[in-house]
Amino acid sequence: MDQKISTESSNKTSNLVEVQDLKKYFTVKRGFFGRSKQVLKAVDGVSLSIAKGETVGLVGESGCGKSTLGRTILRLYEPSSGAVRFDGQDICSLNSLQMRAQRKNMQIIFQDPFASLDPRMTVGALVGEALAIHDLEKEGNQRQEKIKELLSLVGLRPEAIRRYPHEFSGGQRQRIGIARALAVKPQFIVCDEPISALDVSIQAQIVNLLQDLQEKFSLSYLFIAHDLPIVRYISTQTAVMYLGDIVEFGPTALVHADPKHPYTRALLSSVPSADPAKKGKRIILKGEIPSPLNPPRGCKFHTRCPEVFELCHHVVPQMVTIGAGRRVSCHLYPSCPK
Repeated sequence: MDQKISTESSNKTSNLVEVQDLKKYFTVKRGFFGRSKQVLKAVDGVSLSIAKGETVGLVGESGCGKSTLGRTILRLYEPSSGAVRFDGQDICSLNSLQMRAQRKNMQIIFQDPFASLDPRMTVGALVGEALAIHDLEKEGNQRQEKIKELLSLVGLRPEAIRRYPHEFSGGQRQRIGIARALAVKPQFIVCDEPISALDVSIQAQIVNLLQDLQEKFSLSYLFIAHDLPIVRYISTQTAVMYLGDIVEFGPTALVHADPKHPYTRALLSSVPSADPAKKGKRIILKGEIPSPLNPPRGCKFHTRCPEVFELCHHVVPQMVTIGAGRRVSCHLYPSCPK
């Protein structure tokens, strides 16, 4: 399924990242001795664009393929098919040596700050490792000063350079992870649920830090999360993902104010409201999210959709434009072929 999604900008050069019909399938061995094989369609034909200096929020239930999409864009997972263009260059065609040189432009902040930092390395070694790999700063005092500068950028004291990850809180560890990502002066960062493992009191601090860094260094983010209010706060565009597909995309304010896809409406209905009078009716989805090993025919959401009709069982909906830079993949809209 070809889902062409783009930002409203008419200037194509403003798009830093362009993903076209990207697929990532995993082969899963089943049964005795692994003789039976099945294909897990984690990302199933996704297309989107991220402009320079923009944040695209990617939301959806756990297991829908959000993290796999982010890692495939960075080629931490090799794509099964499709294209990823970074600043006009197709990085899927690069060999390992060329890709290594490109990686300094594309970084990731991992979800778990406890697991993503090697407990045997000091903070200075962790942050300085990327500088050494890409030969960006000479070893010695020059590199040490650069590491201290990076730690200061994320709100940590220079003395942290000699300490180990276990000596820090979860929020401080995530700041170390952010400093490590910034070390190579990237243009694009995949934020893979960077606050989900943190206390609520710390989450806002990390989100504000990411926004400040974005403004200071003109960074572009793919911000992966399941917390819709956070996505609304930080993102300029929102993409809603379900079972490997993007089902709705558009300006964040419009998507949250007037969701078009039944799945988006269900997600937003679950968000708590401070004013009960303004809270709409909660939409309860029936059943569990289907397995990507055996996705439903037709629209993948039809097994849980409260507005399903006959066509949904047999025909895959195409992504169509519905105005104001918005796109949706649903048979409810007349411009969608039936």
